[in-house]
Amino acid sequence: MEQILQGEARAAVLRQLPQLLLPWYDRNKRDLPWRKNTDPYRVWVSEIMLQQTRVEAAKEHYIRFLRALPTVQALAACPEERLLKLWEGLGYYSRARNLQKAARIVAAEGFPDTAEGWKKLPGIGDYTAGAIVSIAFQKPAAAVDGNVIRVLSRLLGDARPAEALKTSFQKELQPALPQGRCGDFTQSLMELGATVCLPASPLCLTCPLLALCQTKSDALPLPKAKPARRQVSMTLFLFMQAGKAALVRRTAGVLQGMYGFYFVEEALSPAAARREKSCGKTSASRPRSSSTACRRAASLSTKKIWRNVGDPRRRCSTSVESRPASCRSTATSTLRTSSVAAQPKMTICM
Repeated sequence: MEQILQGEARAAVLRQLPQLLLPWYDRNKRDLPWRKNTDPYRVWVSEIMLQQTRVEAAKEHYIRFLRALPTVQALAACPEERLLKLWEGLGYYSRARNLQKAARIVAAEGFPDTAEGWKKLPGIGDYTAGAIVSIAFQKPAAAVDGNVIRVLSRLLGDARPAEALKTSFQKELQPALPQGRCGDFTQSLMELGATVCLPASPLCLTCPLLALCQTKSDALPLPKAKPARRQVSMTLFLFMQAGKAALVRRTAGVLQGMYGFYFVEEALSPAAARREKSCGKTSASRPRSSSTACRRAASLSTKKIWRNVGDPRRRCSTSVESRPASCRSTATSTLRTSSVAAQPKMTICM
C-alpha cells in the first residue's frame, strides 16, 4: 500500500509533534476526572474502563467506582458480585474480572513501572501498558490506539492496514516522546483524534498539525471489511410465581456471573416450548439442556433469587424489545447483546 512519507521524512515529522501538540493540548484538553490524579491505580482503572466505552459514558462510572474502591487493595478484596454491580452499565464484564485478577497480583507484588511488566498482568495489552507507563510514570512508552492510528495515518499519508500501522507507529513514536511530559504527549495524540481528527468530517482547519498533514481529509485510514452478522435463534423462558420472575446466574460467556432469564439457543415452536417448560424429556436430536434448567428454575424460590420485577421483560439484564405477550403465549423479538456480531431472534415463552 502507498506511503507518502518514508524514512527520514517520516521521522522528521514525528520529531516535530511535541512542540506542536503540547501547547495545543494545554489550551484545549477536556476536563476529565482521571486527569486530576495520575496515580497508577487511577490511570489503570480509567484505561480499562475506556476500552470500547465512550468517554462520556465512563466518567460517572469512574467516579463511582473509585469512591467505592479507592485503592488496589480494596479492589483485590472486593466480592465479585459487588464488583460486577459497580461495573454495571459499562458492559464487557470480563474487563472487570481481569482488572480484579491483576489487582490481586499488584496488591501482593506492587505496581510494575515498565510496559513489559504491565503486559504480564491479565487484561493488559500493548496500548494499555504504554498509556499507564507514560501517564503514571512519565516514562517513554508509546500508546497506540484507534485515535492515534487515525491521526498518524493521515498525517503521514500511510494507507497500510491498521494492524501494520499499529506495529509501525509503536516503534516510530518512541523517539518522539518528550522527556518529562511523556504522559501529556500520549494524551495529546489521543485528544486530537477524539476531538479534531474525527473518523468522519475531521475539523482540519482547527488542527495544530494541518501544515504537516499529507491527507487533510478522512480518506485514511482505509476502512476494514465488516464481518457478516451472525444470526442466533433463542427461546427465552419466563418462570413466574406470585408476580415474581425467576432468574438464573450465567456460568459462561461474556455475561458470566450475571443474572437473567433462562433461555435455550434454539427457536422452539409453541408446543415444543411448552414441553420444555413443563420439564418434559428433551428431544434426542439436540443437546440436553432444558430439563436440567427447568428443575433448577423450579428450585430458585428456595435460593431467594426470585425478583418482584413487574413486567420481567423491562428488567432483563439484556435489552429485549417485543410485542406484548400474554400468559402462556409466545412472542418473537430481537435480543440486543454485548456482541455486535450477534443479533439473535428470540421467542419469549411465559
